[in-house]
Amino acid sequence: MAKEEEPGREGERAPVSGPEDAPPDDAEERERRPQEGEERRRAAERAERADEEEEQGAFPFGRPGRPLRRTSPFLMGFTGALGVFVAWALVQSITGARQVLVLIVVSMFLAVGLSPAVEALRRWGLARRWAVSIVFLAVIAFFAGFGYAVVPPLTAQTTAFVSALPDYVRDLQNNDMINRLDQQYQILERAESYLTSGELGQQAFGGVVGAGVVVLSAVFSTVTVLILTLYFLASLPAIKRMAYGLVPRTRRNRVTLLGDEILARIGGYVGGVIVIAGMNGTATFIFLQILGVRYALPLAMVVALFGIIPMIGATLGAVVVTVVGFLTSIPIGIAVVVYYVVYQQVENYIIYPRVMKSSVNVPPTATIIAALVGGALMGVVGALLAIPTAAAIALILREVVVPRQERS
Repeated sequence: MAKEEEPGREGERAPVSGPEDAPPDDAEERERRPQEGEERRRAAERAERADEEEEQGAFPFGRPGRPLRRTSPFLMGFTGALGVFVAWALVQSITGARQVLVLIVVSMFLAVGLSPAVEALRRWGLARRWAVSIVFLAVIAFFAGFGYAVVPPLTAQTTAFVSALPDYVRDLQNNDMINRLDQQYQILERAESYLTSGELGQQAFGGVVGAGVVVLSAVFSTVTVLILTLYFLASLPAIKRMAYGLVPRTRRNRVTLLGDEILARIGGYVGGVIVIAGMNGTATFIFLQILGVRYALPLAMVVALFGIIPMIGATLGAVVVTVVGFLTSIPIGIAVVVYYVVYQQVENYIIYPRVMKSSVNVPPTATIIAALVGGALMGVVGALLAIPTAAAIALILREVVVPRQERS
């Protein structure tokens, strides 16, 4: 049975304790709180006074003000002026070291171009140092053979001209036309006074000195390029690893693949240029041998060396051979002109675009435009670097820019 509820208990509540009924600990806590607040206030005042004393010791002339805002006109103007000065100094430094930078760029370009030959020798089982040595010795042998083929004939022709110079002067004096011109304009008298005045000696000495400076500069530049090419060719893998190591790790693999492809195209371009120049030199040698022109080998090597220069190199070589042909005889000169007119058409519109397209995978129109623009900007060096640069830009556009535009 359920218990009956006791009367009077329904609705009763527990008594609420008042302040007087609070435990003793609560009362002590209430008394201690104002004391702690006072102590904290005094500690803050002491710390503030200590900071002020320290600031007065560190900053005897007063506490510095707040720094300038980034949007301050003075700060923006000063930063802009400093940036302009740094840019100007950088441009001046690059301009002053332009010749050295050109030599470095040409050396690196040649090293990258010769790298496929080194890799081919390595695939045959040779160590890299031996492969580099063989390729570099082949380059040295070409330049040595060129000098051996060109210098002796040039020296012989110069000596013969100097020996025959009195005969040429005597022939001029006995010429009726020269005598009539001398009577009218006093040519021989003016020439005699000029020769005895001493100005010729000064100009000749200055010309000889200038020519010597040019020759020494050319020799120094050639030796510098060869030495730098050897160093770059030997350390090309280390240079590539260091360059790729500067790329973030997440993009390193893709940048490595693109970089290797660009270097391969540069090597293909150099190989293509050597093939075209070799074809031109070989064809010239055979043609001159058929005509019986003297010094066919040095002339062919000159044509091959000029053929390395894009677009205009073959024309320069043709001019040299044509002049020699006309000096030999008029019929031979005419035959040389006809030969080079035909060969230039074949090379410019058939051989060169096809070889460059297969080597660097650049359209023929872009090849010609790149060579023209590079030659206009930087001369021969610009023409040499223009086509591989166009190949690199085309690869980056196709592999990086176009896919990004397709995803956007």
